[in-house]
Amino acid sequence: MSKILIACGGTGGHLAPGIAIAEALQDGGHDCVLLVSEKEIDSVLIEKYERLRFYRIQGRAFSGGFKSTVASIGGLISSYMNARNLLREQEPDVVLLFGGFLSVGLGLAAHVARIPIVLHEANCKPGRATRLLKHFAMRVYLPDGVKLNGVGPGRSRYYGYPVRKEIRHVLKSEACQRLGIEARNKLLVVIGGSQGAEALNQWVIENFEALANAGISVYCVTGPGKISERTIQFENEKRETISATFIQFSDQMGDVLSAADIIVSRAGAGAIAEIICCRAPSILIPYPYAADDHQQANALMHEKHGAGMVLPEDNLNRLSTEVKRLVFNDELLRRLKFNLEHLERLDSGKRIVEDLEQICVEHSPKDQSLSA
Repeated sequence: MSKILIACGGTGGHLAPGIAIAEALQDGGHDCVLLVSEKEIDSVLIEKYERLRFYRIQGRAFSGGFKSTVASIGGLISSYMNARNLLREQEPDVVLLFGGFLSVGLGLAAHVARIPIVLHEANCKPGRATRLLKHFAMRVYLPDGVKLNGVGPGRSRYYGYPVRKEIRHVLKSEACQRLGIEARNKLLVVIGGSQGAEALNQWVIENFEALANAGISVYCVTGPGKISERTIQFENEKRETISATFIQFSDQMGDVLSAADIIVSRAGAGAIAEIICCRAPSILIPYPYAADDHQQANALMHEKHGAGMVLPEDNLNRLSTEVKRLVFNDELLRRLKFNLEHLERLDSGKRIVEDLEQICVEHSPKDQSLSA
């Protein structure tokens, strides 16, 4: 048995794959500790995973401006010192970093302590933490087709984004039944990522009547603290009762995605991976202020694979038309689902776990096997 320390907090896009790998490692008899942030979203996401061990640690994202930069440097020094103590206490065999502000201090401390570092980069444009730590990493997991300067083929692996085991495709009728919603009409699901998206929430409110008149119901995951949870109904011109449901958070995302005829979503790597896993045709609206514009790169790659469509946020006035055009085009939906099924061919979590096991075997100071 080996011990893996996993830094994955701060956003759902970092935390969800960390949970997926921790579950797979634990199923294989290994010991895992997940390091998460003190953000509310981390607390919400980890509630249901009682068998996993989580430690909350402090961290501060880098931001512009002199005062913010000084504060970020101070936060990094504090994070590094705390990470040194944590590494002495936990004595991990490998440190796995999913990017974000929690990764840098821990990665530097692990490098100094000569503990193998593994990076996972989910986005088509590698983030700042990955770029900073790439020189110290024994292995870097990258999306298909993405190259990282300074990381050769000997250290890079194209293993994709690990998805939690409960995120799986099921029949629409089964998903709707578990969610307690009607499955008679076309269903549009709107997701703004783990933090929510005000622009998409507002679009649903403003366009629900037009969608209802077209026979389209809506299920909108608004994000924590955004818009009160409720269901509203509208009787359309055909005398059909159409509903729009608003929830702040769901721990049934496999059902939410499987219930949809189409998805409107931000283009985080985690959202796209789960959309692929549930074979849900989508219109992606990249967040225009994402670091390094990585959501745009993610969305364009998804569209290139023929698995969805991309619409810039400044063209939201076209979204209602695009939704109605896609949701009633059965032939196009079939082609998108076929391409999504093709993209879901790899078990990313299994491949990552097997590679971590091999790294632990090769670099263990003890003469022992990783098998439990």
